[in-house]
Amino acid sequence: MSYSIDDLKTLMARLRDPETGCPWDTRQTYATIVPHTLEEAYEVADAIEREDFPHLKDELGDLLFQVIFYAQIGKEDGHFDFDGVVDNLVHKLVRRHPHVFPEGTLDSRIDPDNRPDEAWIKESWERIKAEERALVPPSDAPVSRLDGIARTLPAMARAEKLQKRAARHGFDWPDIGPVFDKLHEEIDELKEAWHAAQTGTGDPDAVEDELGDLLFVCVNLARFMKVNPEQALKRTNHKFDARFRAIERVLMREGRDMDEESLEALDAVWQAVKGVEKGSSGNRE
Repeated sequence: MSYSIDDLKTLMARLRDPETGCPWDTRQTYATIVPHTLEEAYEVADAIEREDFPHLKDELGDLLFQVIFYAQIGKEDGHFDFDGVVDNLVHKLVRRHPHVFPEGTLDSRIDPDNRPDEAWIKESWERIKAEERALVPPSDAPVSRLDGIARTLPAMARAEKLQKRAARHGFDWPDIGPVFDKLHEEIDELKEAWHAAQTGTGDPDAVEDELGDLLFVCVNLARFMKVNPEQALKRTNHKFDARFRAIERVLMREGRDMDEESLEALDAVWQAVKGVEKGSSGNRE
């Protein structure tokens, strides 16, 4: 037997039934599900990174369940339901892709011999999204060109989006040179803040503030280099993880206890591990 999306909606409604449903599921709210949603999204990303496609199928199901869960709560509260979520999504994507759906309908098709170029597509995408943002009901806060960038995004991802949005409106460095200069400036300011905090002559919060500025500039640098900063840090994390585990294996093989070794001894093993990497993969670090 093969189940459908309608079966999943039925399952979710039964889990949330106040009389016969699951006690845990009936207690949940939009807010309490958020941590689970984030965890499932990261597990999807992890399965993709590991190219574990059989597991990816399972993780995508778990992520879909989060959407069904929110939709069921929305239906109970009278705000929206799953069909409404789907209808809104299809309308939005058709509207945002006039280069695929030229008449604004799902059935319309573009002439393959008259496809717009990438520049037109990008300009159209940004224009349509700007029009959508303008339709959002006004609030007490003044409208900003940065509206729509979620505050709950991971800090590095939000920094990148803020910078890209500002850059589209002319607020950007002319080239990468001044970014390097700013990087050195922020390092110096962080050193000063750290020294002041250590000597009791400065504000301890200034260290966090200056470190944040430094990280923000690093994201700017990555943007100019067309490097994904999150991916770059993930790559370094993986590299550190592999090298540290290699050090553990070396010490275990030699009958040595890491906790009893000096930093100099550990660094010597670290350098040896890096040397092996260079010799086996041509890594020039």
